[in-house]
Amino acid sequence: MEVIMREATSTDIPGILSLYAQLGQDDGSVLPVAEAEIIFEKIRSYPDYWIYLAIMGDRPVGTFALLIMDNIAHMGIKSAILEEVVVSEELRGQGIGTKMMDYAHDLCRQAGCYKMTFSSNLKREAAHRFYESIGFQRHGYSFYIDYN
Repeated sequence: MEVIMREATSTDIPGILSLYAQLGQDDGSVLPVAEAEIIFEKIRSYPDYWIYLAIMGDRPVGTFALLIMDNIAHMGIKSAILEEVVVSEELRGQGIGTKMMDYAHDLCRQAGCYKMTFSSNLKREAAHRFYESIGFQRHGYSFYIDYN
């Protein structure tokens, strides 16, 4: 069955939350739909921040968020941050993630980005192998401060 890529709408939120639950973050807990809808509308107000879906039939089978940023450094060339990438557990290894990343690459190229970056938890070794297999390179370090 063909996988279609498209921008998410508010009606997609339950499917997106179902995919996020599969990542195992926050013990599999996700926001209630009403709270997610409020955040989704806030995201839509940002000029270059979108959530995308991979759809198979009428079912969401993958998602990612992409933020394209303007920069003063790097001679003003834009860059992108990729976040919240997930493919449905039972469909991993079937090319959906590759299609999603190809789509993200195309969006970044069309926007004139010089790079797309993301961070990934050290424990997600299978995901790291996937990203490396499609051309991503490990670069630098990812740092964070936990405010919880």
